[in-house]
Amino acid sequence: MAIRTILHYPDKRLRNPGKKITEFTPALRALVDDMAETMYAAPGVGLAATQIGEELQLFIVDVADSDDPSDLRVFINPVFVEKDGTRLYEEGCLSFPGVQEEVERAAHIKVKALDENGKEFEVEAEGLLAVAIQHEYDHLQGVLMIDHMGPLKKRLVHRKMQKRAENAAST
Repeated sequence: MAIRTILHYPDKRLRNPGKKITEFTPALRALVDDMAETMYAAPGVGLAATQIGEELQLFIVDVADSDDPSDLRVFINPVFVEKDGTRLYEEGCLSFPGVQEEVERAAHIKVKALDENGKEFEVEAEGLLAVAIQHEYDHLQGVLMIDHMGPLKKRLVHRKMQKRAENAAST
């Protein structure tokens, strides 16, 4: 297992959509392990393969409280079966360090996906799990948190992240 580098906005690779996964190999399982180690080290509750430069339809989430045992879930080639209601939730993103924003999401979802062994499953979710799934799914489509912001907030966050990238490049 290895901790991978998380891409930060405005890295253009974050806009690349993930490609469907058709082979369930030991390399895929190793990637899932790397993603889990990376997410926990960050720390975060979700991570999409596209956030570490892997253009694949794969994300992981674990919304268990820090005192509870891990509840790592792997979603490969996810598809929404149902979305109901709306709710606002303050979100952060590992690709936008230090940025928090209220985002409107579906309150209840049902998603169908494959696990790391290629076995199909379906999950119904509300609350933080539903938000995390929708957030990570967006990453697989090349949609970012900034895309859910109004024009002024979008401009401010873009400038902040641009400056952060310039400072990181000069060190």
